[in-house]
Amino acid sequence: MALAVDAGDFAGLARYGLFGGLGHEAYLRRAEEQLTALHRQGLEVHLRVLETGDFEDYCEALGLDPRAPAARVAYAGDPELAGEPFVYAGERLAELLPVLLDDHRARVRMSVACAALLDAVGVDGAGQHRMATVMRYVTSVYLALAEGAGEGCHLLTLRCHGPEDGEELTSAVDVCVEEGRLHPAGRDAEAFCVTLAAGVASGGEGALLLHGDPSAGVPADGHVDSGAAGQAGGRTAPAAGAGPRPPVRGWALSGGRLRPMTAHQVFDELADDAARGLPFPPGVDPRPGFPLPGLPAAGEGGGPLG
Repeated sequence: MALAVDAGDFAGLARYGLFGGLGHEAYLRRAEEQLTALHRQGLEVHLRVLETGDFEDYCEALGLDPRAPAARVAYAGDPELAGEPFVYAGERLAELLPVLLDDHRARVRMSVACAALLDAVGVDGAGQHRMATVMRYVTSVYLALAEGAGEGCHLLTLRCHGPEDGEELTSAVDVCVEEGRLHPAGRDAEAFCVTLAAGVASGGEGALLLHGDPSAGVPADGHVDSGAAGQAGGRTAPAAGAGPRPPVRGWALSGGRLRPMTAHQVFDELADDAARGLPFPPGVDPRPGFPLPGLPAAGEGGGPLG
């Protein structure tokens, strides 16, 4: 079953007569009744997000009439689409839909990043070796970031693009460490690692930021760099509140290689993010990035890296 989760998508698809004249809320209520009934009968139901543009492109590519029920059924069940089906387990839709939408977005990000990664490494035998090496490398980076972040739930954000005006890729994942144990982050962690792999393999440019857990207090080394947070590059940070400020560390991706940023560069990156429409984190403490594992040289770790 493909669900029009977003009200905008619902409105865009309603013109094809897919919902029998129902409004969005009534449509979701009816969908929940159907799902509950099917689940009680012991049937396994797979869900997919129904998006206007994606559905229209799908119908055009396959020569389907978007008004035909068969088109929606084909879209819901096609295993090749990025939004891989999500198994319904009897949840209320109010609780399920945000999870379904997050999972769908992570799968779409991963699908786009996978395409960029394959384009960078190639599909021959050498390319497959290179891909395996890059994936091992980014996994080691992810684990090093989690170890360096320490206890608490932290946020990793990544943006990167190819060296020659390539498509910008973005990803984010919550990294939660409790008593030294890294909690699984599911699809978001997979999407993050594949996105970073695409940036590394393509020799891309970008930035990786580690936002420390606000509840964790002062960093483990006890240092608070008030000067870096106060002003950088002629731009002034928002005033910090009382108490410890959550650290933000950063790494620049340049030529497919990660290098630690300085505290001032971290602040500038946060300011650039704000200029792109992202909120500037209040009361943060920009910190230098710590050393990360290096990318294996050509011939190491199972394949050439170039």
